[in-house]
Amino acid sequence: MSDVERYIERRKKRSPKFEKNFESGYEAFEFNVMLRQARENAGITQEAIAKKLHTKKSAISRIENHSEDIRLSTLGRYARALGKKLKVHLSD
Repeated sequence: MSDVERYIERRKKRSPKFEKNFESGYEAFEFNVMLRQARENAGITQEAIAKKLHTKKSAISRIENHSEDIRLSTLGRYARALGKKLKVHLSD
C-alpha cells in the first residue's frame, strides 16, 4: 500500500464525511484524467479541440477539470471531435 493509500484510509477512518464524499470525488477525478488523456493520445491540444467545437480553450479546460457538471451532449461532441464515441453504462 502506498503512502497516499495509507493516508486516504486513515482519513476515511477519522472522518465519515471524507469517506462519504471520497468515492464520488475520486470517480470524477478519474473521469477528468481519462478525458485529458484521450485528447493527448489523439495528439490534439485544448486549443485545437476548442476550435472544432466552436468554443474557447477555457471551456475545454472546464470540461477536462470539472466534468461532473458537463452535459452528456457536450461530452458526446467532445468525443466525436477526438474521433471517438461516447458510451454510457450503469454499474453496481
